[in-house]
Formats: sequence, C-alpha cells, structure tokens
Amino acid sequence: MKLKLGVIGTGWISRSFIDAALSTKKYTFDAIYTRRIESGVSFTEDFDSNKIEIFDNLAEFVASPLDVIYIASPNALHFEQTKTAILAGKNVIVEKPAFSNPTELDEIIKLAAQEKVLFFEAARNLHEKSFEIVRNFLADKTIIGADFTYAKYSSKMPALLNGELPNKFNAAFSGGLLADLGVYLLYAAHAFFGKPKYARYDAEILPSGVDVSGVGVLAYEDFKVAIKTGGNYNSYLPNEIYTTTGTLVLDAVNAISYARFIALDGTTTELPIVAVKNNMQEEAKDFANVLEAPNDYKQFEKYEEWLSIAINVAETSYAMRESAGIQFDADKK
Repeated sequence: MKLKLGVIGTGWISRSFIDAALSTKKYTFDAIYTRRIESGVSFTEDFDSNKIEIFDNLAEFVASPLDVIYIASPNALHFEQTKTAILAGKNVIVEKPAFSNPTELDEIIKLAAQEKVLFFEAARNLHEKSFEIVRNFLADKTIIGADFTYAKYSSKMPALLNGELPNKFNAAFSGGLLADLGVYLLYAAHAFFGKPKYARYDAEILPSGVDVSGVGVLAYEDFKVAIKTGGNYNSYLPNEIYTTTGTLVLDAVNAISYARFIALDGTTTELPIVAVKNNMQEEAKDFANVLEAPNDYKQFEKYEEWLSIAINVAETSYAMRESAGIQFDADKK
C-alpha cells in the first residue's frame, strides 16, 4: 500500500515535494490544507484533482485518512500545525527549519514519541546520495577547516526594498537568512563534523530584527568552519573542506552535483557524484522507507540519527541568533 500524503502549504516547495514523493512510487497525493479553497483548487489543477480533497479547516484535514502530512507553511506556523497533526495520530514531515527554536523541537519530539508517530525535519541535503558519498570520503581524513557558502538573491527582495515585509524577512514568522539558507550549511557541518563547541554569527540586521545576510563561525576542537549566507546577493563561490592531505572542492553543500579532491601534490580525484533531477526525491524515499518499516532496526537507527542532528542544528542555530541579537516572536513565548 502506498502512503497517503496530505500537504499544508501551496508554495513552490510543496509542489516540488509532491512531485518528488510521487516519483518514488511510494506515496499518493490525497489532500491539501489551505486557508482559501480557491488556492487549493488552483494548486491541484496539475494533479488528478478529482482524487484530492481540499480543506480550509485544519481539524477536518488532520482527521482525514492520511498516513503522513508534509508541512511547508511559514516557519512560525509549523509548531502548532505539527502539534495538531501529531495529536490526530499523523506522522509529520516538516520543511526546514522545522521550528523557531530548540524548545519547540524538543516538545514535538517528545509528543511524537508519546503518540507513537514519527516526526521528520525535511533537511533535504542530508538525504542525498551525493552527500553520503562525500561523508564516506571524509571518514578517514583529518579535517583542519572548511568554508561553506550559500547566498542567493531572494525573489522577495524587491518587495522588501519597496517597503513591504515578506514572511521571509519577518521576525513574527521566524524569518531571516540563517533560518532560510544558512540551515543547509549548518546541516552539512553537523553531519560531516559533528556538533561544534561553540558558534557565532555576525549579521546584517534588517529593521524587522532578522538577518538579510551574515557570516558565522563554528568552532571545533582542532579547526573552524566558516559559513556565509545571504538573500540580498548571489554567490558563486565553491564550498571547500580542508584536510591534512588536500582540499575537497564542492559546488555546494545544499545540493552537491560535483566533488573534486585536490591533493597537496596537485593530483585530483573526482568523486562519483550523480545528482538526481528532483533533489527532494531522495529525502522523500528515505522518509517512506522508515514509515513503511518503523520496527526495522536499521531504518529506526537512521531515524534516530536524523533526530539527533536536527536537535544539534537547532541548538547551534539558536546560539548563533543569540550572538547576533536576533530574536523571533516565538522565542518570547
């Protein structure tokens, strides 16, 4: 039996996840929740909409016969929507960053365990085969540093410059670029190197109180990782990991499509990276594998590792925001 998927959110990322999930042949798209029925009708036009239920009532949506709910609403709405879904007995996939702070994450993890359902943070890069290849390559290397960058001019910048306040740049919606793009860099660093001893962030702060760009440092026992993110410019810099025997050069850490190791003597080794067409497909498949066999030890071991990394990333992100003086409205609750 395929997993019955329900979705909260009608943005491009929801469409990408649905396409990815359907491509795995492990899901069916059964329902969507939106504040306006007409938005749901428009969103489902490209699918077999006769089979998709459209809800504008959250309680009715979570009560429908779904196996898993994917949440891609504005960040600050994730927590209450996830709680509602879990209390209705639903497994939940929450788009990154799953929650505004570590306190919310901790409550959801405990609630999911109590209700005997599963919670996943959709940190896409962690599930890519290319990411695993890089991780395995680094396993026997001694790391002495890294530089990670992900900066992309936001489609919401014109509105911001025009005096509007899009959700992405609004503290009330837990926005800012560390949360938006920087989280990919944090996931990469935590998966490759573990949790840092401390982390700091120096940001360009908007009048709304969140960051439009910034640079940070993650300090480990014997090395440091520099991170750089922004939504007001485009960066074309590669990402690099430095070892005692050479440098691993990546085109990115949010979606790796090539990786080249340049040894100290100049010789190069190309890692066998083959990027998939839809870079959300691998995470959708990973989540399905756990949902289909929650009692399988190997699958549950993966799930536990994902939760552990999610906790560490949330704690590091929060510490970095604190160091930069960034506070979400949700932090005050």
